[in-house]
Amino acid sequence: MCILFVYVDDGSVAGRYRLVLASNRDEFYARPAKLAAPWEENARIIGGRDMEPGREGGTWLAIGNHPAGQIKLGALLNVTGENKANVTNGRGPIVANFLKGELTSRAYSEQLLAQDNFGAFNFVSIQLDAKGSDRSEDRSEGGNQSGGTVLHTSNAPHSIDTCKTGQALGFGNSTLEKPLQKVCRGRERFDEIVARCNVPFADKDALVHELMGLLKSDVRHFPDPELTRRAGQHAEFLSSVNVRMPNGSYGSRTHTVILIDHNNHMEFIEQTLSGTDPHTGEWITTRIERELV
Repeated sequence: MCILFVYVDDGSVAGRYRLVLASNRDEFYARPAKLAAPWEENARIIGGRDMEPGREGGTWLAIGNHPAGQIKLGALLNVTGENKANVTNGRGPIVANFLKGELTSRAYSEQLLAQDNFGAFNFVSIQLDAKGSDRSEDRSEGGNQSGGTVLHTSNAPHSIDTCKTGQALGFGNSTLEKPLQKVCRGRERFDEIVARCNVPFADKDALVHELMGLLKSDVRHFPDPELTRRAGQHAEFLSSVNVRMPNGSYGSRTHTVILIDHNNHMEFIEQTLSGTDPHTGEWITTRIERELV
């Protein structure tokens, strides 16, 4: 399970963040992974890497500006409880191939579904025009300073949906039509945080703190018929934004916040569990800043 909250600005008000993202990666604590960093094969891309033997190099969330002039972000979520036939490829390369390639988000999504041999997935792709920053000459010409596109692509069932910018979005491990309760309630809180904090000259550290607080929320949003249908007896333990399974081997092991301001300055803040116990293990904080041009 994973959860993702996203706001992409529509350019209607000057000075706001172009992108605000908060995401949890839920995984077995013992599964090996690299911390978020520029990738060895392409330093324009930043993200964590899966190091599970046989699946090395895949990723669940990454951002980059390849090719130059475009800002691209990809996030992968499994679709719980869906069995797919003819699965021959792991899902890990889906985000990596999008960021390393030259295709637009829509062209890539169309290709992805045309060649579908993956397990059930939700793939959220964001593409921003690096030249679409909030500059006075753009506004005087009546241009869209956002230049942003958010797509939700799924193979369970096959669909490509364009998501509206300028509002809070939430994604989880079910279909868009039947979101889980924790996605709905989490999106409402995310919306409130963004509406209050995403203003010019806001306290950035306070915004990051509140977003991390959302990602660490242990409130269970249960009962949830859709989650119960998909996850059965485990549903209640999976019904909080921050997951901690009672057996202690699986849960939310990575909390990520990404901000991109109107000058395309990106801050990537991530807290990752080192060890296999979220209560006693060390949480490592990674902070990366970059100008995305």
